[in-house]
Amino acid sequence: MSIREYKIHSRQDIIDFVNSNPVTPKGKKIILVALGGIFVDAYDFTSLGIGTDQLKEQFHLSPTELGSLTAIMALGALLGATLGGYYTDKFGRNKMFLIDLFFMVFSALGAALSPNLFWLAIFRFLMGIGVGLDVPVALSFIAEYSNLKKKGQYVNLWCPLWYLAATVTGFVVFPFYFFEQQEDLWRWSVGFGAVAALIVLITRYLFMNESPMWAAYHLPLKDAANVLEKTYKIKAVIVPNKDQNLEIPAKKLSYKAIFHGKYKIRTLLASVITCTQSMEYFAVGFYIPTISSMIFGKDLIYAIIGTIFFNIFGVIGGFTQSYLTEKLGIRRLAIIGYVIAAGSLLTLGITGNQFSVLLPTIFLALFIFGHSFGPGSQGMAMATLSYPTELRGLGTGWGQGTTRVGSILGFFLFPVVLSLVGFQTTILFLTIIPTIGLIATVLIKWEPIGRDIEKEAVENTILPLSEGKAF
Repeated sequence: MSIREYKIHSRQDIIDFVNSNPVTPKGKKIILVALGGIFVDAYDFTSLGIGTDQLKEQFHLSPTELGSLTAIMALGALLGATLGGYYTDKFGRNKMFLIDLFFMVFSALGAALSPNLFWLAIFRFLMGIGVGLDVPVALSFIAEYSNLKKKGQYVNLWCPLWYLAATVTGFVVFPFYFFEQQEDLWRWSVGFGAVAALIVLITRYLFMNESPMWAAYHLPLKDAANVLEKTYKIKAVIVPNKDQNLEIPAKKLSYKAIFHGKYKIRTLLASVITCTQSMEYFAVGFYIPTISSMIFGKDLIYAIIGTIFFNIFGVIGGFTQSYLTEKLGIRRLAIIGYVIAAGSLLTLGITGNQFSVLLPTIFLALFIFGHSFGPGSQGMAMATLSYPTELRGLGTGWGQGTTRVGSILGFFLFPVVLSLVGFQTTILFLTIIPTIGLIATVLIKWEPIGRDIEKEAVENTILPLSEGKAF
């Protein structure tokens, strides 16, 4: 069978080839492995939630200490995302992919075996660094192995994978509950994250290649053409051109680039969505086991069942929005999701559980669906797809950074406010968050779906910035 030949006159030809050709079976495998990393990230973040009551008793934690312990992982993720976004663009997607998984294997084992609060906080912080490093790389990989027609849909698959991981935490601890391991349930839950991370690390080592789009911007043209050949099983022929830059491009960019020119408004919108969605999720979604105990009963089995039941609605909302991304666009999906989330929290806060178990169950499930359908998915999709390849690591890194600012606040606020004012008032207070996100998304009219951002980057040269500075 003859091998297809593709002539390359410039680096842009490589970008155009990826954007205009169907995803290959090899590309789909790489996207799947990247999504496996998202699964591990989500599992690590949510695994502690199912055993917070037992953790509080074991380490004698106050609400403030519990909030600080859960928030410290987000603080590590903030650091990891800020550094990871820059170095993902600098060193390449594949190298960073292997480094961050090592962090997560080591830190998950350390957290599960922690003898006291101090060591648990240290390992959770390191786990956060690993997650912060991983998400920008994973989303960049997915975007850069997808063609223009499927880019939004594939990138937005990260959200149902997140909720699937949160659901799995419930299934993981089920057997240990029946084997009378309630006191150490959180250790088994957290420790399983090391097993999942090790599996993904091995598959990444075996199957991952460098992104053709990243190679087009950062490698000599011949090497970039070789990456394209391996990915698409074609013969890439470089056509000599006297104006052709065959060596590594000299351009170096800092985070200032995403606040320059037309990118300012995109960065603002991505920042608002990522921050507000993270606050609402980690103030409510992370504490689903605790809320489930308030609704159904104090026994730990209700926390486990609630974790599985409510997160299934996140899986449904996540897959639904992924299917609709190319039809409705990121901004419209975010608006719809904000409306559902705000309305659900408002009604849940007003009614509480004064009528029956049924009402709070319906509105909490509706909140999780609305969150995953809208802002929960669209924040990182906006941060990933609003920038060309040469800025994508920076954009996703910044998006993860603002996400972690929101998660730090959400992690910390819920147990503290809950202890002060009670469940219903806390939920009413949290309604403010999706309302702010809704207003901003309605006012800022930017939509990346349907736009060839890579072509835009060629037509409008990005201003080079100071050599070698990350910030």
